[in-house]
Amino acid sequence: MKTQSKTSKTQKVTTKKPVPVKKSEIIDGYTIKYHANGKTRWSKGKIVNGQTEGYWEWYRPDGTLKRSGYFDKGEPVGEWTTYDEKGNVYKVTRKKAGNTTNNNEGINEKEKRWIQ
Repeated sequence: MKTQSKTSKTQKVTTKKPVPVKKSEIIDGYTIKYHANGKTRWSKGKIVNGQTEGYWEWYRPDGTLKRSGYFDKGEPVGEWTTYDEKGNVYKVTRKKAGNTTNNNEGINEKEKRWIQ
């Protein structure tokens, strides 16, 4: 009698974790977005014709200021400041539209994606 061996191959199924929708509201012309907890501010700034404009701020989940800077028609420009957890200036980056002038990264892609 001939025996057959069955080999079971298991496939690893990976599913992408859904990106949580951030709560947001517009107050006096400022778009305010909140962290996933829905209570702590994540960012605050103006959106004009669908693009970020003027002064923006980003906050940590504990509410402390993380970064601030300016936009011109959706492009980061001017002075961008990153703050440490105690609120002290950690670094300053000067940007022109499409160009960082001191090799610091300025605004990161995750932040840019969320404000659009």
